Amino acid sequence: MESRPPVPPFTAETAAQKVRLAEDGWNSRDPSRVVLAYSPDTYWRNRAEFIHGREEAQAFLTRKWNRELDYRLIKELWTFAGNRIAVRFAYEWHDDSGQWYRSYGNENWQFDEHGLMTHRHASINDLRIAESERRYHWPLGRRPDDHPGLSELGF
Repeated sequence: MESRPPVPPFTAETAAQKVRLAEDGWNSRDPSRVVLAYSPDTYWRNRAEFIHGREEAQAFLTRKWNRELDYRLIKELWTFAGNRIAVRFAYEWHDDSGQWYRSYGNENWQFDEHGLMTHRHASINDLRIAESERRYHWPLGRRPDDHPGLSELGF
């Protein structure tokens, strides 16, 4: 059986680790890597889109990162209990015309006993920003450990 530690029940430390691992995965922008953190029968609600299973999740992520260019994400633990974690997040990206956005949202996650995410419910809002308003300037990929989180950035 596949396993993705840390596994539930979560502590404050392991929930925070799980959130950072998710952030790092999504910042890789590698759909085939990211979907391995989800159960084969994972269920997502992302905005108004409903996704069932890894294959649909991978197709969704491929479309997302083909549209959301130079994507950089920060996730922050909001709360946790048992096998559930709630996070808030913000990410910056631009479209193919060069218009920059900051997207804000909340996610509710549920995990199986092996640490695979079985449910992901995301609510997201997009804000158009000028390139000069960007706050995420690290090289593409993993956010550096010394880069401020959402709370430190005042989000």
